Amino acid sequence: MDTDKKSVDQFLTDVKMNPANIDLNSIVEHIVDEMTKGLNGKPSSLAMIPTYLEIDTDVTVGEKVVVLDAGGTNLRTATVHFDKSGKVQINNFLKQPMPGTGGIQVGSEEFFDSLANLIWPLLKEDVRKIGFCFSYPMEVYPNRDGRLIRWSKEVLAPDVEGEMMGACLKEALREKGLVDAPSLVMLNDTVSTVLTGSSSITERRDWGAYVGFILGTGTNSCYVESNSAIGKANGLNPNHSQVINCESGGLDLDCSGRADVLLCEETEEPESYRFEKMLSGRYFGPLVRKTISLAAEAELISYPVALEIEKLSSFSTRDADDYAHNPSNSRNPLVALLAASGGKRAAETRGGTEACRLWHLVDGLLERAAKLSAANLAAAVLKSSSHNGPLQPACIVIDGTTYYRYYRFAHRVESYLRPYLCFRDKYYEMVQVDDAPLVGAAVAALTNIQ
Repeated sequence: MDTDKKSVDQFLTDVKMNPANIDLNSIVEHIVDEMTKGLNGKPSSLAMIPTYLEIDTDVTVGEKVVVLDAGGTNLRTATVHFDKSGKVQINNFLKQPMPGTGGIQVGSEEFFDSLANLIWPLLKEDVRKIGFCFSYPMEVYPNRDGRLIRWSKEVLAPDVEGEMMGACLKEALREKGLVDAPSLVMLNDTVSTVLTGSSSITERRDWGAYVGFILGTGTNSCYVESNSAIGKANGLNPNHSQVINCESGGLDLDCSGRADVLLCEETEEPESYRFEKMLSGRYFGPLVRKTISLAAEAELISYPVALEIEKLSSFSTRDADDYAHNPSNSRNPLVALLAASGGKRAAETRGGTEACRLWHLVDGLLERAAKLSAANLAAAVLKSSSHNGPLQPACIVIDGTTYYRYYRFAHRVESYLRPYLCFRDKYYEMVQVDDAPLVGAAVAALTNIQ
């Protein structure tokens, strides 16, 4: 092992951020235990929200629906239908920034007015159903509406918390002159993702289980659970099943490191969504910055370099990840900073070593994020009553720019996940569907509106 990597590994161990010190089996067992508690209404860091959405239904061909996708960064809408061949058709696509992002706070009326303005032009006589994909924790009711529990991803719209999202959107549409409110189904983006894997748009296969996973601005997971295992919900048919939204970004683990703690202290809700802050796109760049500061304290990185990084007006997740992809790119702020620190000679002698240490540091944090993601996925597969053996594998549908953008991330996740599950006679296939939130919202509107 080269000296720089050995030094970084020891440092990450000292600050409890080394992926090698995470016991995958213990983490998976803890997650499954938290899932079970959450399903039965016992204290748990996982909300385990019933969605009342079933997946074994056929998609109506030719019928158009309006879909709305409120994500961590953008608010998107479109009209969607499935043609005779089962292929999805997306039209009238529009996008704008998510209200309450960019550090600008909005009130409840302004928030729902923004949503109504975006979909108003799409609601015509032949379009009477809305699928609303909402990427935030909400309590879903049997009528398919949902109440926002709390914001995550630093959205600033406090007056919206506690509101019934579907009912408020319908009211905003009525105020614009819509006489007959359309039917509407609320669902989480992770739930929307898993619906794409179970719909007729994918090649028919005898899947043994369904799991959805999002790693983008935030992170979450869902899976299909038997109603008989959902102790906190009354009146469910025990012979049926439904998608459970885990809200896994809120998972509480005892493997948080010093940089995790420092980062959480600077967020709007320090005690909430700690798991999400360990790996998601909204927080990875700031987490790297905090870890670099600790590395300076440990004299692994020089104070002048760490100070310049701390002074950067913007150091994003993309900046950190791009450095792992190409540590020679002069347009990257880390590369430029190292080249400028102390002149050319210092950059060759000291800066070159620091460049290598910084790369190993970012790489180590990405490895940790991958291992935690694999634990999340493994727990969902095991909890889902999946079949044993390779003939009926679990269908794992993954969405999120961050998952597919992080340096060698998919490979990292599978390097942990496949041996862990195969050892337990559990098999899976990864499925990726373009525009999964929009497509899944359409599937929900076409199959689950009462």
